Amino acid sequence: MTPLILALLAGGVAGVSLGALGAGGSILTVPALIYLLGFTPAAATTASLVVVVVTSVTALVAHARAGAVRWRAGLLFAAAGLLPAAGAGALSARLPAAVLTLLFAAVAALAGLHMLRRRAPGGSGTVSGVRAAGAGAGLGAVTGFLGVGGGFLAVPALVTVLAVPMSAAVGTSLLVVAANGLVALAGRAYAAVHLDLALLLPFLAAAVLGAWDGRRLAARVSAGTLRRVFGALLLAVAVAMGATAVL
Repeated sequence: MTPLILALLAGGVAGVSLGALGAGGSILTVPALIYLLGFTPAAATTASLVVVVVTSVTALVAHARAGAVRWRAGLLFAAAGLLPAAGAGALSARLPAAVLTLLFAAVAALAGLHMLRRRAPGGSGTVSGVRAAGAGAGLGAVTGFLGVGGGFLAVPALVTVLAVPMSAAVGTSLLVVAANGLVALAGRAYAAVHLDLALLLPFLAAAVLGAWDGRRLAARVSAGTLRRVFGALLLAVAVAMGATAVL
């Protein structure tokens, strides 16, 4: 199978995950870029941010048209993560490849375990400004370091910390992911990282189309089924990346 076909297939899967669940797309993007398309860890996390921003905005438009975005809550949550995202993005370029890979494997495992949970998070009914700021800052740092959108963290945090209803949490998380991803990408602007556009652009195009399909898929397939499928895939990715970094 040629690298171009691999880029299209992997991009489509990442986009479907992001569009359907508001999470998982970027965590699939980084290992796909490294192990299928030959990107270095530093280049893969930077390229992932490009994919995260574009596909998140694309999926956000679809959710916004359906009235499933809480703009004020999303912007407040994102604002807390902007500085951590920029700082972590700048620091990430200095981490050794093996350390970056192990950190990413740990986050992928966490995301996979979260998706395998059958029970959706329940809202607390109260909103804590300190907890909201802390959760937003933590999400921004994860985005900056590892090039992941962090939707698997944003969705439950929006529900439990900002009392966003589950019906609007996925769409609102896309707003947070897009904002953090853009700032983290700006934080890496100075780094001399080569991005193979001949592979990245087809990957990105397939991810954008996949995000639209994912939104439609979410209306037809139960969220629990989708979470379990992508959760199992993420756990497999985490094990493979961890083994590669150690060996």
